[in-house]
Amino acid sequence: MKIVDDDLSGSTFSDVNLSNATFYDVNLAAAVFSDVNFSGAAIDNVDLSGVKITDCKIDGMTIEGILVTDLMTVYRK
Repeated sequence: MKIVDDDLSGSTFSDVNLSNATFYDVNLAAAVFSDVNFSGAAIDNVDLSGVKITDCKIDGMTIEGILVTDLMTVYRK
């Protein structure tokens, strides 16, 4: 399926498989992700200001090539 120049604001996606999907020039401001599998996903050139990440598995997650688990270890010291 290819959706181009459409307004899907307010939509709800439940039990949907979007693996290997590509999102380009997409507005996800104020979107909520819960029980989502982002393993292996790549995020590039994204505005993450104000993003809250809670109760998530972060093993192997990196930011600018640095393991987040290492960052959290240093932060907690």
